[in-house]
Amino acid sequence: MAEEFLVAKELHKSFNEHKAVDGVSFTIYKGEIFGFLGPNGAGKTTTIRMLSTVLEPDKGDVTVGGHSIKHDADAVRALIGVCPQELALYEDLSALDNMVFFGRMVGLGGKEAKAQALQHLKMMGLEKRAKGKISKFSGGMKRRINLAIALMGDPALLFLDEPTVGIDPQSRNNIYETIEGLRDGGMTMLYTTHYMEEANRLCDRVAIIDGGKIIALDTPHNLKKKIGPPDKVTLEDVFLNLTGRSLRD
Repeated sequence: MAEEFLVAKELHKSFNEHKAVDGVSFTIYKGEIFGFLGPNGAGKTTTIRMLSTVLEPDKGDVTVGGHSIKHDADAVRALIGVCPQELALYEDLSALDNMVFFGRMVGLGGKEAKAQALQHLKMMGLEKRAKGKISKFSGGMKRRINLAIALMGDPALLFLDEPTVGIDPQSRNNIYETIEGLRDGGMTMLYTTHYMEEANRLCDRVAIIDGGKIIALDTPHNLKKKIGPPDKVTLEDVFLNLTGRSLRD
């Protein structure tokens, strides 16, 4: 049987009168890439902020590696890495200095931080640009550095929030291959994206959230099978069928 690694139980979160998350429950298994999809305002970001200990739920709990976010948040933080959608880089520092800085922030010693930084830069195809200033990097290079930083400290669970938004196909493919390699190495990941072809390629299972509730959860193949022949239906067809075509601004 697959080993449970993250278990979310009956998560609720409101902001004033707005119910952002309304009873969300799901499990992520060890070594799985779990897709978490939803239109704007569906509750996706709020849920992820609770999973990653940034936001405390009004009700419910999450365990990561057996540790509760409510009762042992520090232990949870030691297990997770976060690759945010918003780039969090120091433009005037080199790629290597950025990575060493964030490595020290997660508790690595200087030598270990540098060793991991060089290893992850090589993984992302950026070892020759280690001493280059971030301000001179392209958007795709910054996205790859963003992912490399999230890997500092060798997290057991990685949160990837739209890691390929707005980048060139070559950088996107490099990130895909890196993520697939990490999964093959046993890492567990939660992946959010608005690109349905990404979720179809990368994710073992996908949850779709709307109105603060999970409205579907299954493998991409099984989700497509529910509305038509899986070889002709796309995950985008499934997403629009479930969440509608109205704009979410």
